[in-house]
Amino acid sequence: MIDQASGLRRMQELKQIKVIAVSGGKGGVGKTNVSLNTSIALAKQGKKVLVLDADLGLANVDVMLGLRVQKNISHVLSGECELDDIIIEGPCGIKIIPATSGTQSMVDLTPSEHAGLIRAFSDMQTDFDVLLVDTAAGISDMVLSFARAAQDVMLVVTDEPTSITDCYALMKLLSRDHGVFKFKVVANMVRSVKEGQNLFAKLTKVTDRFLDVALELVAIVPFDENIRKAVRKQQAIVDAFPDSPASKAFAQLATKVNKWPIPNRATGHLEFFIEQLIEH
Repeated sequence: MIDQASGLRRMQELKQIKVIAVSGGKGGVGKTNVSLNTSIALAKQGKKVLVLDADLGLANVDVMLGLRVQKNISHVLSGECELDDIIIEGPCGIKIIPATSGTQSMVDLTPSEHAGLIRAFSDMQTDFDVLLVDTAAGISDMVLSFARAAQDVMLVVTDEPTSITDCYALMKLLSRDHGVFKFKVVANMVRSVKEGQNLFAKLTKVTDRFLDVALELVAIVPFDENIRKAVRKQQAIVDAFPDSPASKAFAQLATKVNKWPIPNRATGHLEFFIEQLIEH
């Protein structure tokens, strides 16, 4: 049995790590694209970035980048290997923890499996500055758990009624049941800056009326045909088309992320992220 407490104590001696959960409620809003491109843009700015593909039943981070995966989180949970053993390297040196695909048991982890995943995190040796968690679509317990444990929750929303509704539902659950009241918003796939601002206004109009939350618009990512081309090439747009409008938006977002403060208390450490998950 791994001594979980000693692992957490050891992590308290490590440097502070920024933990960001990327979510959005609805599928198809470009959440993984935002996660990957932000991660690579951060790496281009000198950060050591670790991406956790937290869609534990439908992995897609490795697929989007055309990376070969030998082992994934399911092998860690079964005790076959450590978390460090499954990490693969992506563009610009970002590190990726791959999930598994098409495995129903990974969608609904048992309490002991969930605890096993947390213990695996507490024993990690890999060095990084930013942990970016690409959560699954929907509002499952695992999505809520990762979101409430992170320091910052970044919500990806598009200008569609279903996206706005699902984003609102996620914020409602997180604020009402999990004490999360601050959200960063990425207006994705919009036709103009004005459309992005209007989208944010629609969202705040509803939240201001019904929820006690604070929203911040951190990025407006334009609809960009190059994203589709990059996906076909199994590349991130910031790599394939660095001068495209969307790439510039992701670079600006990464610059903002770098300036987000890490709280000068327990929440600034990875072990707080782990303890929050354990509490759940």
